[in-house]
Amino acid sequence: MLRFCRGIRADAIIKVNERANSALLQKFRSLSGVASTTYNGPSYEETLKMRKEFVTPSAIPFYRKPLLIHKGEMQFLYDHKGVKYLDLFGGIVTVSVGHCHPKVNAALEEQIKTLWHTTAIYMHPKIYEYSEKLASKLPGDLKVVYLVNSGSEANDLAILLARLYTKNYDIITLKNAYHGGGTSTMGLTAQAPWYYPAPGIKNSIHHAMNPDPYTGIWGGKNCRDSPVQTKRNCDCTHGKCLAEDNYINQLESEFKYSLPRGKLAAMFAESIQGVGGTVQFPRNYLKRAAELVRQNGGLFVSDEVQTGFGRTGDHYWGFEGHEIIPDIVTMAKGIGNGFPLGAVVTTPKIAQVLTQAIHFNTFGGNPLACAVGNAVLDVIDEENLQQNALDVGSYLLKGFETLRDKYDIIGDVRGKVREFN
Repeated sequence: MLRFCRGIRADAIIKVNERANSALLQKFRSLSGVASTTYNGPSYEETLKMRKEFVTPSAIPFYRKPLLIHKGEMQFLYDHKGVKYLDLFGGIVTVSVGHCHPKVNAALEEQIKTLWHTTAIYMHPKIYEYSEKLASKLPGDLKVVYLVNSGSEANDLAILLARLYTKNYDIITLKNAYHGGGTSTMGLTAQAPWYYPAPGIKNSIHHAMNPDPYTGIWGGKNCRDSPVQTKRNCDCTHGKCLAEDNYINQLESEFKYSLPRGKLAAMFAESIQGVGGTVQFPRNYLKRAAELVRQNGGLFVSDEVQTGFGRTGDHYWGFEGHEIIPDIVTMAKGIGNGFPLGAVVTTPKIAQVLTQAIHFNTFGGNPLACAVGNAVLDVIDEENLQQNALDVGSYLLKGFETLRDKYDIIGDVRGKVREFN
């Protein structure tokens, strides 16, 4: 399977030719037992009526005539008419190893027959096996895992951890960031369309200038750690990014004018901004930002919801590309290949603060989610999907660069992969 959403932004589902992929589909069906794409559900008109009457009006599908998807096979999706599409979006960068992957399906099916749910007051082996395997993927002292159900839950818990551990309250994120839509994480997010006019949303959360080399005040063709740069002219030289210095100065001004001196709780940052448009920062920006944060008493929280699990190709975690080890890492989406699963990973010392009171998550770390998460980690390794993301991402990125240079309508091409030979 090609991991198309790794390292590039590809917000699309493309209709594909059935005959061109018949051999691959036949192989998959022999493994998974999938034999038919026939749709037997309510009609398209009935689903529109049910959505309008019974589903929250805030859940708005894309497109004038939204697709009615009923089935997935690895990188393919099928609508109610049986039309086949190549999925370049992966359920908002969530389906990390393929729709209904045979190994993940088998792990879930086996666990369903054994144990669905227990609670934290009892032990079950899956949560311990999975936590150990997940922790083994992280560097340094990031060894304590807290399992939740989504990225918003993960970032909400990270806020609590940071404030309890530092005994400070103020938090910094970047403008254009997305860290969730819950009552607390909405404040971390810095995009107006995600805000509701409710009191207390910001809650001592500050938004620093976004260091975007393409649309920001500073930046140009020597700023990003990518084989594809912006076409903007700048005064930077190869290996020395002046935009990086300017954006760090802006971050320092937040500490100087907007925060209690030396009293920061945390800074949250995506390794590459996802919802904000696959925005890469100038080289060394996050590394220097993490140093500033720690100098001011805070923890650095890396939001790996969209950049984790080999998605950037050159590293397993996006923060590794910035040469930093965070104090807290949050993750979701691709961690469960579409199954509700998220995690917060931190150090034993920081994790200890949660013992000050009772804190547990009813469904976090349930046997089904852990079985799925464990299988996903295996598939990423066994099928060498990180390398595949690197190879395919590099090829596509350079191809898109050629299109950008040819068509004025394409302003920028973004992605974190290696130079393509």
